[in-house]
Amino acid sequence: MDSSARPRSPGRTRGPASAPAPAHAHPPAPAPTSASVHEAPEAPLVRVPGLDYGLLDDLLGYALRRAQNALYLDFHRATAGADVSPQRFAALVLVGRNPGMRQGVLAEAMGLHRSGALRLTDWLTGRGWVERRDDPTDARRWGLHITSPGRRMLATLERQVQAHDQALLAALAKGGAPLKQALERLAEVADLSRQARLPTSGRSGTRPTRPTRPSSRPPRPPRTT
Repeated sequence: MDSSARPRSPGRTRGPASAPAPAHAHPPAPAPTSASVHEAPEAPLVRVPGLDYGLLDDLLGYALRRAQNALYLDFHRATAGADVSPQRFAALVLVGRNPGMRQGVLAEAMGLHRSGALRLTDWLTGRGWVERRDDPTDARRWGLHITSPGRRMLATLERQVQAHDQALLAALAKGGAPLKQALERLAEVADLSRQARLPTSGRSGTRPTRPTRPSSRPPRPPRTT
């Protein structure tokens, strides 16, 4: 029992219970915090002189991790003051381009679980950039819509992010476009490798089979003639 709860006096009667919220009610949005969805790296992954990195130097994934870390920090420099991560920016772009999209669709597009998509949506609605609206065709559902402040912020962010991306491509010169294609191909290969290692019940398009339960009934006695 919670020690902060007050004991109920014997003579006090309980009032009528409040009506439950409808099934389509919008969940409340918590106050936005900088770490509610994703935390930015604190420093670049620079090479430390004299440190033996062992197998890490030979791994493609570690090279990508260093590049991702550097890109993340440069993204925050380009969008300074907005407190927007690449994940939040991508979500705002998707909602802006797809008015009324379901939160589940956003989760699928962002590679998030339902809880992660809920936190991301709560952060955007807490900023006033996105709002939940009832579906006019189905009162049990609601969709995500960008607001006027969100559209203005998105326009600013898109200019900043495009300039950031163009600067990176210019620094890579002719290697920029092939690198982007190679990364997209790498994502496909890695996903195919992941699916090949999944059990049959975990692959998309298949339904897991239910385990059979042992019967709790006692066996029938043999018939006597």
